[in-house]
Amino acid sequence: MTITTAAPALPDDQIVELMVQVPPGQVIKYDLAALASAFEIADPGRIAVETDGSRHALVTVYPSNPLTEMPPPSAEDMLMDAHGRIVVGRYHNGRPARRRLFDPSTGSAVRALTFGTTGAGKSRTVQYMLACEKRNGIVSWYGDLKGGQSAPEARGQVDWIATSPEEVILMLRAAVAVAQQCRQPRYTALGRNAFLIGDPDPLLSVRVDEANRLLEKGAPYRDEGTYLVKELGRTGRSVGIGEELDAQAGHLEELGGSDTLRAMLKEGEVTLLRWSSSMMRQLVADGLLPAGTQLVPIPKSLKPRTLRSQFAAGADDDDDVCDTQGMAYLLSGQHPTSMMRHFRIGSIRPMPGLDPEILALYGPGTPARLEESSLDAAGEAYDARGTAAMAALCEAVKDQQEKQEAKAQATRGGRGAALLADRIRAVLAEVEDPMSPDEIHVLVNADGGPEVKSVGSVRNALGVLADAGDVARAARGLYEIAR
Repeated sequence: MTITTAAPALPDDQIVELMVQVPPGQVIKYDLAALASAFEIADPGRIAVETDGSRHALVTVYPSNPLTEMPPPSAEDMLMDAHGRIVVGRYHNGRPARRRLFDPSTGSAVRALTFGTTGAGKSRTVQYMLACEKRNGIVSWYGDLKGGQSAPEARGQVDWIATSPEEVILMLRAAVAVAQQCRQPRYTALGRNAFLIGDPDPLLSVRVDEANRLLEKGAPYRDEGTYLVKELGRTGRSVGIGEELDAQAGHLEELGGSDTLRAMLKEGEVTLLRWSSSMMRQLVADGLLPAGTQLVPIPKSLKPRTLRSQFAAGADDDDDVCDTQGMAYLLSGQHPTSMMRHFRIGSIRPMPGLDPEILALYGPGTPARLEESSLDAAGEAYDARGTAAMAALCEAVKDQQEKQEAKAQATRGGRGAALLADRIRAVLAEVEDPMSPDEIHVLVNADGGPEVKSVGSVRNALGVLADAGDVARAARGLYEIAR
């Protein structure tokens, strides 16, 4: 027999808060749709559920969705408080939602991740963070891998904006050099193991937007990009260089496939905007959320779904505008399961050019610049930022990558297995003196490909290559690449 208990009737104009719990030994779980049905609420956005990950949950029911409208930020919201935090928006209960730019208690720069599907408001969130960095005297290096379209207003408002994979690689190289070749030795000489803003250097923030385009499987600079992000995370934090990756997915493969990188970044500030159906499982699996954590899904639209007759007049005329941009969870904050919404950033309607409201957010004056003592470490790429000279440097990066790829392909066969003839050619191309089959056999087996067990196989392949003119017999039993 099933016993059904009706939920209490709720007043229409009041906020109702319920504290619920399950018996010891159980973990609380809930179904938002069922909960809304029990209270006879058509709009699930009126219900906010926050759990402690164990037995208890706090259920808040609002007269209307409290996150429907959000004001723009104030100048005070954008300034760091004594704990290095800025206000990025409001929780459903109206309290400020804060994100850290710097941790003064440990003297550490911040590492951060921001995830969100297309249309979730990631670009506006990035604009706000860049504007806050400028207002707080932080040096901003911004890689926009959407060709500069994600945040066009940032040009001229940050110290360095990179808009191609090659320039982002140059930017990351420069940041690692500043950390390891300049700041780290200087701070070691001072006996300092933490960072103080402005004493003597400014805080530096390195952000890569659309980071999946740099780090996803198959991206040309994936290996180097992953390495540089990891190196910056390891050494930058204590010398005042923070980093942030903004991506459309939370999957490990989208971020370099590196457990080390993900483990490093998840200790920082993690913001989850509207996500895909599989992202939640991935976040829990990767340890970004405790096992059993449930988050209320962020819908594409705040408009409640209403069943209408298929033959009703105007049934196809409903406005399907996506109006949940900026809604998110601050997973690293004090209320990780409590939904918040970022401030309204920029004009409500699309603009034909640069958005004047976003430009106003950055405020007057020029952005903070890298300290003079680190200019040599940052190198010619930093000097060339924003100039025509950058194109030549990017071409050099591209040429370097193409040569590395060609070299790798020379040791791979059509199905990914290395062909012995290609591997022999690659070995001989790297040396100047003629070599014997035994010497070539040793180097071929050191190239990382499948083991060649018999030197006789090498001799046979050398004979074929010599007959084809690819290698030359320099002397009896010695071979060299045909020049």
